Order: sequence, then C-alpha cells, then structure tokens
Amino acid sequence: MKLKVALLAMVAFGGAATAVYAADRLEPTRVSALLKARLPKTQVSAIDCDKVAGLCEVVAGKTLFYVDGSARYLIVGRVYDMESRQDLTAAKLLEMNPDMLLGGAAKAGVEEEETPVAQLANAAGPSRAAPPPAAAQKVDLSKLPATGAIVWGNPSGAPVTIFTDLHCGFCRALANELEQMNVRVIERPISTLGTRDLSNRVYCAKDKPRALRAAYAGAEVAPATCDTSGLDANENFARAHGFSGTPVLVRSDGTVLEGYRPRAVLETWLKGAK
Repeated sequence: MKLKVALLAMVAFGGAATAVYAADRLEPTRVSALLKARLPKTQVSAIDCDKVAGLCEVVAGKTLFYVDGSARYLIVGRVYDMESRQDLTAAKLLEMNPDMLLGGAAKAGVEEEETPVAQLANAAGPSRAAPPPAAAQKVDLSKLPATGAIVWGNPSGAPVTIFTDLHCGFCRALANELEQMNVRVIERPISTLGTRDLSNRVYCAKDKPRALRAAYAGAEVAPATCDTSGLDANENFARAHGFSGTPVLVRSDGTVLEGYRPRAVLETWLKGAK
C-alpha cells in the first residue's frame, strides 16, 4: 500500500513538473504570429526557443536577433554561454553563412533597410539605431600580457600579431601564407566559434607551434592544463577593440588589418610599418 501511494505521488509530482515546464516553455508558433504583427515586412525563416532560456533565436534572411516570449523586446547582439565559453551567436551566423565569419568581422543584426531594427527605427522616427562599433584601426599591443601568445616562424623576422580562431578556415590559410614568409608570428587564439577548449589544449601543450598546426589540420590535440589567463586577456582585448571575426592582423606599429590576405598583399602591408 505504501509503495502504491509513493508511486502515485511520484506520478503527480512528475505531472506537475511537466505542467510547469510547459507553462514556462516559449512557443515558436505564437512568437512567429506576434512577430508577423509587429514586423510585417520581416520574412522570418526560423525560430528556435529552446537554445537560450527565456529567449527565442530568430533568423530573418541574413539577420539574426532574439526576442522574449511576448515578442515585445527585440535584442540585437551576441549571446555567450559562459559555461562552455561559446559564442552562440557566432556559431549560428557561421551555420547561416559559412563564409561570413571566416574572412572578417561578422555582425549580428546588420543594418539594412528591411532589417527588423531598421523597421522599428523608421516607425519611431528619423533617428537610427547605432550600428555595431567598427574594429579599431590602430591598437596598442603593449596593453597585452606576454602570456596568451604562441610564437612561431623566423625569430629574427618582422613581427606580426594575429588573432585567430582554430576552427577558422581563413585563419588556417593565413597561417600557411605566413609560414612561407620571413616573419615572426605572435599568434593569439580567441574563441569566436566555440573553440576555447581547443585553444586551452594548444596553449598548454609542451610544443605549442606543433599543437597549433595539428589543430588547424583537424588532428586531435591531447588534453593539458595550465594557466590560461593569457587567453582570457586575448579575448578581452579583442572584444574591447571590436575584433568580432577572425583573422585579425596587427603590424608592429599597431595598424590593424582584418581578414585573410594573400602573400603579396601581406608583404606590402608589413613593409608599411613605421
């Protein structure tokens, strides 16, 4: 008898929990209807309300944004999972357009005439929402600690600092170009595509350049632990200066160049350092 009562209690509790979950769960169909009323010119192609608690991820053409369950609040920006150290927005943008993040800085919610942000701005009046900040044209690398860097290439060559993501195809192509040049590369990994764990493994490896090449080749990099605060500094520096995509190159005089460039362009650009 006691067992039967306990089982009934468990079933009742489970049903109550399911009801609470169902009440809290955002419904994509309802959100879609609300968005259609609020943003009639926006063609929504996908809504995911399960990725981030309390928010729905909305894809409209090449635009990515987030709304609450009532579709009253629209959020344009990046969502980071601090536990997995993953940029969820960047990962989704890459899924939408594989070339978007690899050649330069991708923006969430690009300001175009028919984007949701532009529609809301037009409805409110002549003022426009400010676009995301552009990457700095010049930076002071002395603000970065010596840690967090993986140095390779010719020790006596011209120095060039590169901010890269280890899953970025254009970063791999850039590294291949730089390997053929007479340069000393100071590579600073940042995680724009959810690669922080891989960056940690490469940075903590006994032979960092070798582990770096293995990572770019898609080979397994053995787990290792060490002080990775230098990688945190890389990512903080990149965010502070608007480096939202990879690769980003910085010359010895602090001049910034975004995106992959072939060897001939790189050699000319590096010669321009003052």
